[in-house]
Amino acid sequence: MSKLSDIGLIGLAVMGENLVLNMESKGFTVSVFNRSTQKVDDFLSGRAKGKNIKGTHSIEELVGSLDRPRKVMLMIKAGNAVDDMINTLIPILSPGDIIIDGGNTHFPDTNRRTAFVESKGLLYIGAGVSGGEEGALLGPSIMPGGSKAAWQFVKPIFQAIAAKVDGGIPCCDWVGENGAGHFVKMVHNGIEYGDMQLITEAYQIMRDLLHLSADEMHLVFKEWNEGELDSYLIEITRDILAYKDTDGKPLVDKILDTAGQKGTGKWTAITALDMGIPLTLIGEAVFSRCLSAIKNERVEASKILSGPTPNNTGDKVKFINDIKEALYGSKIVSYAQGYELMKAAAEEYKWKLNYGGIALMWRGGCIIRSAFLGKIKEAYDNNPSITNLLLDPFFKDKIEKAQSGWRNIISAAAMNGIAVPAMSSALGYFDGYRCEKLPANLLQAQRDYFGAHTYERTDKPRGEFFHTNWTGRGGTTASSTYNV
Repeated sequence: MSKLSDIGLIGLAVMGENLVLNMESKGFTVSVFNRSTQKVDDFLSGRAKGKNIKGTHSIEELVGSLDRPRKVMLMIKAGNAVDDMINTLIPILSPGDIIIDGGNTHFPDTNRRTAFVESKGLLYIGAGVSGGEEGALLGPSIMPGGSKAAWQFVKPIFQAIAAKVDGGIPCCDWVGENGAGHFVKMVHNGIEYGDMQLITEAYQIMRDLLHLSADEMHLVFKEWNEGELDSYLIEITRDILAYKDTDGKPLVDKILDTAGQKGTGKWTAITALDMGIPLTLIGEAVFSRCLSAIKNERVEASKILSGPTPNNTGDKVKFINDIKEALYGSKIVSYAQGYELMKAAAEEYKWKLNYGGIALMWRGGCIIRSAFLGKIKEAYDNNPSITNLLLDPFFKDKIEKAQSGWRNIISAAAMNGIAVPAMSSALGYFDGYRCEKLPANLLQAQRDYFGAHTYERTDKPRGEFFHTNWTGRGGTTASSTYNV
């Protein structure tokens, strides 16, 4: 009798195939199934040939090939397909067996599914997996949450296949109950949106204001990747700018300026709005993709609407360094905002998130991996209850040093008609966060004037609310006090 498999995986698209090969390379036997069974046969006769990988042609055959407790990982499209597969699996599995969703699932669905699967006597894991095709094959970042009792059974597999940093520490650990893993993956993707937007804004300033060629920008990003901005996204930007089309010209210049999105950035921004967290940079990154998508409308508008012609006559080397400072300062704000959102969610859903541990999980394998994340881990190691990353001594020092160049870039971009929504919103957040007295007193007076929404006073204790009859016609009745 052949050895039972350690884990089964359903869904042999790019991520699924590569995760299977990764697992097998670490000594695990894997059973696979795909809705199109021809895909299974092609995989076994191709990339999986001669490896410890078993092909199956039905869900029943897959389940029957697994060692107990059975572990079935789904790498299929998020949404109804996951619910359908869960409903197919439940009658075939036994109490204590584990269903794992490794897709880009919205965390409320994982909250719901964890409760449902547990009610059937099974265990459930929602695992965020980041790293793309290469990461899945060589070592991704994995963020598991769900049924805590399941962790001991999947931990050896997940930590074996995950990326390793700092002397062999796996970029994978238990995140929290129900949808915590998918929530942290969602925030990761939101930060990814922000990082990418910041890089493109730096690129546009260099291209349109400094008139640098792709080759010249390649050298700038190459230098940046060897310093404090060292990261996967800076690295691939360096490589993209150097890549030539068949005619020897930069391929990047021939790519249409319309960006796609799959929804995780939007989910992050919406969740921040729901929780009242000022996630301004990621919100702008999402809206920037939306603006890029209306290409035809922008082309027509460019023929009608005018602005300044970009022109820079100053010190080019200093200006490039200022762009770097603007990028770095904005990046600090983006991560500070993302961590504030995770803290709010932890309070809302009673998760005990390890914020330094999350930074460590993101240090390798994932799309936002960078040296910068090591500093976030240090910040939380030094003070686990820090209110905001901007208050950590390291980041406080860095963002204050970045201010001069950052402000110069925002000013220059505005004067030259170049949109930098992410960098601008980051600076706006920083200035707002460090401001003792914002103009919200006037805003609250306006709300009380037209809607009797009441206000608090500086000369009275917090929690006492007042209403003024501003016009003399409004009476004394006030609206109830609440915040969305």
